[in-house]
Amino acid sequence: MSAAAAVNDARMTKFRVYQNDKALREFATQQQAVNYAKQFAYSHVEKIAGRIWVWDNFPKYKLYQNGMSRSAWEFQSYEEAVRKAKTLKNVHIRDVEKPGWVYSNHTNYQLYQGDKTTPQWGFAALEEAKKEAKRWKNVHVMDTASNQWVWDNLTVSQKKSQRASDPVYEIFIDNISTGDKYSFLYDAITAASEKANSEVVNTHSSQIVHSNIPPYRILQNGREIKAFFGLEQAVHYAKGFANAEIVRDNNVWWTNKPYYQVKQGDKVLRSVHSRSSAVTLASKYANSSVMNSDGRVLWNNGKKLLYLGWNGSSRTSTIMNQLANTQGLDIDSPTWFELADAEGTLTDTSDPALAQTLRNLGIQLVPLVHNQFDPKLTSAFLRNNKAQAAFIKQLVSRLTALRANGINLDFESIAGADRDLYTSFVRKLTAAAHKEGLSVSIDLPRGSLAWNHLTAYDHEKLAGIVDYIIIMAYDQHWTGSISPGSVAGLKWTEEGVQEFLSYGIPRSKLMLGVPFYVREWKLDASGKLVGNRTLLMKDIPALLASEQVTSSFDPEFGQTKYTYRKDGYTYLFWAETATTVKARIDITKKYDLAGIAAWRLGYEQSDIWTMMLREK
Repeated sequence: MSAAAAVNDARMTKFRVYQNDKALREFATQQQAVNYAKQFAYSHVEKIAGRIWVWDNFPKYKLYQNGMSRSAWEFQSYEEAVRKAKTLKNVHIRDVEKPGWVYSNHTNYQLYQGDKTTPQWGFAALEEAKKEAKRWKNVHVMDTASNQWVWDNLTVSQKKSQRASDPVYEIFIDNISTGDKYSFLYDAITAASEKANSEVVNTHSSQIVHSNIPPYRILQNGREIKAFFGLEQAVHYAKGFANAEIVRDNNVWWTNKPYYQVKQGDKVLRSVHSRSSAVTLASKYANSSVMNSDGRVLWNNGKKLLYLGWNGSSRTSTIMNQLANTQGLDIDSPTWFELADAEGTLTDTSDPALAQTLRNLGIQLVPLVHNQFDPKLTSAFLRNNKAQAAFIKQLVSRLTALRANGINLDFESIAGADRDLYTSFVRKLTAAAHKEGLSVSIDLPRGSLAWNHLTAYDHEKLAGIVDYIIIMAYDQHWTGSISPGSVAGLKWTEEGVQEFLSYGIPRSKLMLGVPFYVREWKLDASGKLVGNRTLLMKDIPALLASEQVTSSFDPEFGQTKYTYRKDGYTYLFWAETATTVKARIDITKKYDLAGIAAWRLGYEQSDIWTMMLREK
């Protein structure tokens, strides 16, 4: 590897930052990725090749109060969680990778003044409740585990006086009065304890002031198996059952159900305690995800858009420089192979070292093979079965040696009369490639329903042969056009997708070609078109800064049209920007296509890839 290539290799992104399950950005080094990820909650870093999880800031401990948590109660360390828990009542801490609690501080005794209480009057120990009681008169303490009145500071005369007053406490079961009425709350509670599922109501305030219905319900797989007054007794009992949870007021106060759930689509495959185990399991299934018990999706390998980038070059240094600017690239397609002559000679400029680099980066290698865009040469080749056999054998053999993932077939400028011959050649090439486990993608012009049947490309038949068809949805206006216009208007692009789908091509086989360039048109003083040139997307900002440019949105093409004058000529172009690239990605999503293919890498500004990565 040359020194320049080594520099570019060092710049290539090898680590990807995610927030939850959404990709954010890629970096060359793990430390760069970690530094960026630290800005986001629920972020993690993966080595792109193999999707190896190398860092995360997911909470290890969650604090719950009365069965409820919040984002501010999630902690990396146990010590942080305990510090916060000590400032609250009725709390527990869960280690998210273990069942149950690792810390708890719950009310065992509740202090009342008459039939009134507050959350602050809940205590873990009886002595604490008695200490608070010294500040008040007419108070009593309830043992929450036994649901019994266990202490009070009422005098004999106070009790006698309360019993002599008008009855205010009435016992109900299922909202129906039992007819039992009492003046003294203690007497009502004592009587209610003999009646299952009873409640004591203050008939003056209409408030339930005591309940004999056990509040802690133990559920196993959603089915109630028992209920308790005391939380500790409920926990002790629930530990004997798998997939159990203790519910009060519809909130889960304790559970031994695993925190992580592995799903395939909407189907639950398994619940596991360990995040690493969950990801390892999920990675074995297509369209799978890992979700925590809060419903947050943390990882997924569901269907994402494929991003293919054509290099337009065979030079390793150029390709590596291009790759260093990308993020989220799935497939790289260097121009390594060419049909040299009608006898089937293969021109091979491939580089095994670059093939190995791509494997290390987790990028699929699908080299491009072309026909020099020579119709005469191609026509003769397609009429020579021996030449085709030799060409296919050489090509597939070399792809196999390179351990490539497939081949991208870019045979253009083929005579319409060779339609059936070309289809036959594609069928033979694909059969040989598939035999070696190689995919085949084919590049087809956007074209038109009105005349595609006259071209060399039989869309319906080719769709049944190859793995992917890439719509070259650009050059709506090209170097030979007689009037200015966009390289690829958005409406024209979308209509092209609709036409390809009308051929019966499966959406899962279609990829949309995206231009990273525009065409600048030159007009003389009379408005006559006198020339045009290709303008790279990355060069547009500098041009706009250097000239006195006017702009307006062109609804026909869905792009901004720029115009400037120089040396007596008028120049105009329809800009390709991050916004228009996103619009093309949106078209791909709208029609549920397999992905996009960019012509070509190196034409774009590097920051566009952050947006593209997030749009996958």
